[in-house]
Amino acid sequence: MHTRGHTGCVHSQMVRPMDRREPWVRLLLVEDDNHVAAALSAVLARHGFDVTHARSGEEALQALVPEGNGFGVVLLDLGLPDQDGYEVCSKIRKRTSTPVIMVTARSDVRSRIHGLNLGADDYVVKPYDTGELLARIHAVSRRTAQDEPASGPAPDTELNLGAVRIELPTRQVSVNGSVVQLTRKEFDLLALLAQRPGVVFRREQIISEVWRTSWEGTGRTLEVHVASLRSKLRMPALIETVRGVGYRLVAPAA
Repeated sequence: MHTRGHTGCVHSQMVRPMDRREPWVRLLLVEDDNHVAAALSAVLARHGFDVTHARSGEEALQALVPEGNGFGVVLLDLGLPDQDGYEVCSKIRKRTSTPVIMVTARSDVRSRIHGLNLGADDYVVKPYDTGELLARIHAVSRRTAQDEPASGPAPDTELNLGAVRIELPTRQVSVNGSVVQLTRKEFDLLALLAQRPGVVFRREQIISEVWRTSWEGTGRTLEVHVASLRSKLRMPALIETVRGVGYRLVAPAA
């Protein structure tokens, strides 16, 4: 898949969107295979995306300077010729909050959790359906827009659940006084469950409130985020799976 001979500057492709009411979204496509990139760029452009193609990790990092450079989404293929894709994801997250969707052939849960821990917002496993990819990109774009802070003072609110402290205004979580780094969606998921300890939240309800979508394909993403939270907090029993229904937070002893 690697085309090591192409290391030139990034390229941009843009056509008129199918629906003029939809705003342009700048998308950085990080893909070393020119044939795959060309076909995917054409599809994305037809659906209203302004696509910039980077053929390597270094090109991608340069394209994101300064501070995201106006991109709404980064679509990152992990199989790059110059750097490990996970390393590139980590570097992207350190310099910008632009959402990152990983594209990978690795379907095991551990690999997905590793990517989320590095700051990825979502993932797509190859081979993927184009409709699924577009749905995930649109979902991430909507979530990012809705995550923008509202005007006015933030409420002074925090949730204390035993050793776990959740500060809602600053979106900070700590366990026994040590700060735990969470992604946007991990925090939103934990905060939702923590507001009603012991109450079972249906999967559909969680997906609607955290991901703001009813798309059933988000279910696997929910499972991975729950697994990632259990791992990061080092409290596997904190979030209980209620088989066939959803999840609930089990309040730990103080």
